Amino acid sequence: MSNGPPVTAGKSLILDGITQRYGASLAVDTVTLDIRGGELVALLGPSGCGKTTLLRAIAGFLKPTEGRVIIGGEAVDHLPPNKRSVGIVFQNYALFPHMTVAENVAYGLAARGRPKQEQKARVAEMLDLVRLGHLADRFPKQMSGGQQQRVALARALAVRPSILLLDEPFAALDKNLRLDMQIEIKGIQRLAGTTTVIVTHDQEEALSMADRVAVLNAGRLEQFAPPTEIYDRPGSLFVNTFVGAANVFAGRLATAPDGARRVVLDTGEEWATGTGSSLPADARVTACIRPEHLRLVEDGLGLDGTVEIGLPLGSTLVHEIRTRDGRGIKISEPRAPGAGPRPPGTPVRIRPVAPDVVSVFSEARA
Repeated sequence: MSNGPPVTAGKSLILDGITQRYGASLAVDTVTLDIRGGELVALLGPSGCGKTTLLRAIAGFLKPTEGRVIIGGEAVDHLPPNKRSVGIVFQNYALFPHMTVAENVAYGLAARGRPKQEQKARVAEMLDLVRLGHLADRFPKQMSGGQQQRVALARALAVRPSILLLDEPFAALDKNLRLDMQIEIKGIQRLAGTTTVIVTHDQEEALSMADRVAVLNAGRLEQFAPPTEIYDRPGSLFVNTFVGAANVFAGRLATAPDGARRVVLDTGEEWATGTGSSLPADARVTACIRPEHLRLVEDGLGLDGTVEIGLPLGSTLVHEIRTRDGRGIKISEPRAPGAGPRPPGTPVRIRPVAPDVVSVFSEARA
């Protein structure tokens, strides 16, 4: 599947200050997103964060309490779902069991009164795009979950939607098939050039597929950025701990004589940090560092601990370290051929690989 630029650019999508209340409950709190034409954006967050509410607002299944949905520069809040040119692939695919693959793909075209010849040509085009032309006469029950998913995608794309919405589309698939389908659908989306929004609680799914990720928490937008920025430069403590694994430490911020920032952990150790420049000196902070950004050493400066358990996970070694104050810290590092984990009870020291991997956040934001 091609990884090149899309054949045609899709329409832009703007969520302008979307707020959704259900009585006294605030499901979405003034969320604004500016999504470029042809872009694939993931709405990522835990259950109840507001991502499905936003999807329903885009589709027209609910009218937001406040804010606007703008597609291609035109507000569509007054339009019903069937007039918004939005295609949806649901979690359960929602294929018609009594229809063949071709009939399922043609359904939206037929409902719009398209001529039979046009329907036939478009169905052939879509089935070729998802590489299922040879299965046009089969029924959904005769197909695998991955094949059914591609049929649902072809049906959604057949009507040439301005916006494609994917609602937890991989949740029903096993892990290996899920990865294959993520790659497949990303390639199809690029070829079709359709602006796409995927709703997911799976961070790996969001980071691997999306051009940008919108991380939501309790109805609020925490960060909207490319996947690498979300992971490497999280904008909040929530993002740092929700996206990927993180070891969390309490401490205070200090400034060295040369102006460099350092975190003085409550355990007494000091770590240089490349973040926190906007925080006042001596502020109480929460420091986060990912397992792959820590290293085990047997001498020199560092946080003392003891290996509690080690796991060889393919090309990676994962160790759980118990520090003197009883804290458990996870560390992952590349595994050299033939190497195994350190035995339990091995004394080690822990230190970051570089200052810019230590993220600090105001303790008040924890």
